[in-house]
Order: sequence, then C-alpha cells, then structure tokens
Amino acid sequence: MNLSPNKYTRRDFLATTALGLIGTQCLVHGATQAGAIPIIDIHQHTPFSGRTDEQLFHHQRINKITKTILLPAGRSNQLAAGVMPVGHTYEFVQKHPGGEFEYFSNDDVNAPGAVKEIERYLDKGAIGIGELKDKVECDSDYIIKVAELARDRGVPVLMHFQEGMYNVGFERFHRVLERFPTVKFIGHAMTFWCYVDKNFSAKDGLYPKTHITPGGLTDRWLTDYPNFYGDVSAGSGTNALLRQPDFGKSFVERHQDKLLFGSDCSCRTGVGLTCSSVEKFAMWRSLGIPEPVLRKILYLNAKKMFNFNDIG
Repeated sequence: MNLSPNKYTRRDFLATTALGLIGTQCLVHGATQAGAIPIIDIHQHTPFSGRTDEQLFHHQRINKITKTILLPAGRSNQLAAGVMPVGHTYEFVQKHPGGEFEYFSNDDVNAPGAVKEIERYLDKGAIGIGELKDKVECDSDYIIKVAELARDRGVPVLMHFQEGMYNVGFERFHRVLERFPTVKFIGHAMTFWCYVDKNFSAKDGLYPKTHITPGGLTDRWLTDYPNFYGDVSAGSGTNALLRQPDFGKSFVERHQDKLLFGSDCSCRTGVGLTCSSVEKFAMWRSLGIPEPVLRKILYLNAKKMFNFNDIG
C-alpha cells in the first residue's frame, strides 16, 4: 500500500500490521540472536475500568511482560478510570512476590496530608510517585511539594499532562525541570505528546492529525533536560508516533535513551490489536525501529532508571 506520510491513519496501521504482528511478537518475545527481549511495562493499573486484579495478572502474563509497574490512584480521584488507591496496589504486590510487580505511591496532590500519604508507601517499598493526575497547575505548590519529596527520596515522578483537565500549563513545566534537576520526571498523556509538534495549537485537539513541524516543546525538553523522560503508553503515544511515521521513527531514534515502554492498557484479554500492548508491539514493526533501539525502550532504560538488577 503506497501511503503518503501525512495520510497514514490508524486504519492503515491496523491493515498493514495485522499480517506482520506474528513477526513482531517473535522479535519481542522470541528468538533473536541475543535471545528473548525482556519487557518492562512502566504503566499499568489495577483495577482498571472494571478489569479485575486477576485479569490484570493474566493480561501481563499473556503479553510476556517481565516486570510491571503499577500506578495507583489518589484517595479520591480514581485516575478517572476506576483505579484504586495505593493501599490496594500494595496488597496486590504483596500477594505476588518475586519481583514481577513493582508499584508507585500516589495521592491526590491537593488533598490534606498528601505528601505524608505518599511518603508512607515509599517507606513500604514503592519505587516512584504517580501517576499524578490532578486538577492543578503543573508548576503549582502542590506539584512542588511532591517534587521536593521525590528529590529527597531519590525516586522518579510520572505525570499525566492533559490541558484543560490535569497538570495544566505544560508550557511552563520547564521551570519545574530546572528547579529539580536531580528528579526524573516521566511525561505521559495527551498534552505531552501533542507538543512533539512545534506548531501545536489547542484547536488541533488532544489527538491531532495535522502535519508535524519538528521542534515542539516535548522534543526540545527531552533533548535539553537530562531529567525529562517520555512514557509511550496509551493512545496518545501511539497517535503521536504514527500520525507521521517518518517523524515518529526519527523521534524514537533521537530520544532512544529517554523513552520508556508502558501500555496503560485496560483490556481484559491481552490479545488482538484492541490491546494497547499488542498494538505497541505492532507499532515498532510498522515504524521499522531497529532492535538495539527497541531493547532500550522495552527494558534497558527502565532497568537503568529503577536499578532492576534482576533483569538481564
């Protein structure tokens, strides 16, 4: 199928990758010269949009995920997806020992005692903070207090940027990056990915399809700030990388040391292209991402960030 880079749609993607999906899964899960590629999924939830703990467990096993990081909700916000607070996540991890599951601590950042609640579960073994998804300014005092805790405890922070809703004012986030140079911030969600485009405008919506002009804030900040990273999970990451495949491939290769695989998938089966994990595996094949780059995104970058010495 002869497709112009600017007319490549998700429908085209599904059509052109369906037959190649088995080959992609062999690359990711199976026989390569160096052996199977481990996978660290840095973005999962439980429960999630009605999916149970048991269904999550099987979802990750079906997709051969080596290690999963679970991101809890705050005490009241549920991440707008029926996700339970950190106490539930902690109990899930305790029921599945052995290192297959890790977890972040979280709370509604604007709730009384939020920092103490987050710190309580850092003391219990949480390895990061997030997913922060609150109706606040991204450089507000609420975020600053959490960043101070992350700095003092030496853990990363994963943030959901969605203009008009959560952690708004993305264009000012560089101030936070500069104020906390030792804190690793992981960007996620619509606004983070919209700003791969230098000419992004709110009128383009949260899943833009327009031509991408290089030099957007996300692209620049991933280059300029050693403490800024990108989470490729969910439809927002897929949309940004596939809307103009030539740009998507160059973006991935340019930031290969700063991107982390996450699925943020709520499906209950873990099979088929309706599963975000499977769709991501197909995306790498569609974009022609070289295996050494893919290894970094699927596990090496996360292994380094979290000091996962139990993964090869």
